[in-house]
Amino acid sequence: MGSFLAKRLGSMLLAFFGMTIIAFGLIRVIPVDPVEAYFTMNQIPISEEALASMREEEGYNRPLLVQYSTWLVDAMTLDFGESFVSKKSVTAELLQRFHVTLTLAATAFIIIVTVSFTVGIWSATKRGGFIDWLSSSFIFTLASMPSFWLAFVFVYIVALKWGLLPLMGWGSFAHVILPAGTLALGFIPYYIRLIRSSMLEEVNKPHVVFARARGVKESVIIRRHIVKGILPQLVTSLAMTCGGLFGGAAIIEIVFTISGVGRFVVESMFARDYFVLQGFIVMIGGLYIVFNFVADILCALVDPRVRLKGDGA
Repeated sequence: MGSFLAKRLGSMLLAFFGMTIIAFGLIRVIPVDPVEAYFTMNQIPISEEALASMREEEGYNRPLLVQYSTWLVDAMTLDFGESFVSKKSVTAELLQRFHVTLTLAATAFIIIVTVSFTVGIWSATKRGGFIDWLSSSFIFTLASMPSFWLAFVFVYIVALKWGLLPLMGWGSFAHVILPAGTLALGFIPYYIRLIRSSMLEEVNKPHVVFARARGVKESVIIRRHIVKGILPQLVTSLAMTCGGLFGGAAIIEIVFTISGVGRFVVESMFARDYFVLQGFIVMIGGLYIVFNFVADILCALVDPRVRLKGDGA
């Protein structure tokens, strides 16, 4: 297990440094000079002397390696500079909105797991029946609809026509249900298909056949053999989805007028507030890396074969 953890930690560090290089290179490859963008956003008269002075002050005239080293040290202490627009710390601006996006993503994740496991397992155990046909129709219908379109449909039907939930804003749990459900619907079809197909593959494996031949109850076989066998693949996929939920929250937050990280980043993108984009890339990239590391550990605990393979056995 020690060798497995060491390899995963090494991969985690390499992924982190690769992600920081992408975030650092972002404002170096865009066609707009970040210094000029700063002057424009703050309505400061642009002159060659002022631009040169600003580049000198911010260190943009130093070698790239020196710039990256300085930026990396600051980034590791969560210092991403100041927003062009608000003149406040980028870290403070992101953290101020992070709990909103976290609540939205966590609620969507719970909905994804609950609905996908319930429908997927039910569909696999009732293969070829009405339930299986109904779930398949449900999957194909949802998969063919983009999330932003579903958001507008739910806003119109649930909020405007029926008046069951708040139309927009943030404050109570009622404000979370509609946007979180809309965000989750973009991922649910994939997981229902994954669970159903994985379970059908697991059913014909020898240990499941032998358990059924010994007279073990079907509910026990499903819980201890089939579901346990598909968990490593599901845990890995769910770890990737955790990061994807934070990215997908941007559109949902705009539609439902929620002041979360996603909406803030989209607004910063239009305002060319590049330091905010850098901070967001590092934050989301860091979450992806952490989620995948946790998923690897959980897979190793659930299935010892994963750990033995990682140890080189």
